[in-house]
Amino acid sequence: MPETVPPPSGALTVSAALRVECSREGFARVRSFTRDTLHIWSLGHRYDDTTLVVTELAANAATHAAPAAGAPGAPEIRLGFLLDPTHLLVTVSDPDDHPPVYAPAGSALEEHGRGLCLVDALSEEWGWTPCPPAGKTVWARLSTCPPI
Repeated sequence: MPETVPPPSGALTVSAALRVECSREGFARVRSFTRDTLHIWSLGHRYDDTTLVVTELAANAATHAAPAAGAPGAPEIRLGFLLDPTHLLVTVSDPDDHPPVYAPAGSALEEHGRGLCLVDALSEEWGWTPCPPAGKTVWARLSTCPPI
């Protein structure tokens, strides 16, 4: 069942967003945007986990958005970050209406299907919400605290 995007956990929030095509160049922009945004927000210690989560969500969006877009050319996805004092909320939106498929029982040797398991392992929580009139947003909340 879809969940709503969780509200910020604190009063002060900062946000950043990016629209990219589902292409090799688009994914490079996603990684650069993630690195630059986390650097500006002094969250370099969260770069590796956040980049992996963003990459997995963007790859899922690209895989499922391309057939859903129905138009020639690469479909667009929307990446968003929302920072509050204790958490970073990552969102990836695409034009596909179908919910993400989480399949934790897969084999470790499978080539596909483990992305959301990584998202689940690296984030405090994750979920998705529909975006009327079409599409969805998949989100993940990560702690801003330095690792212990």
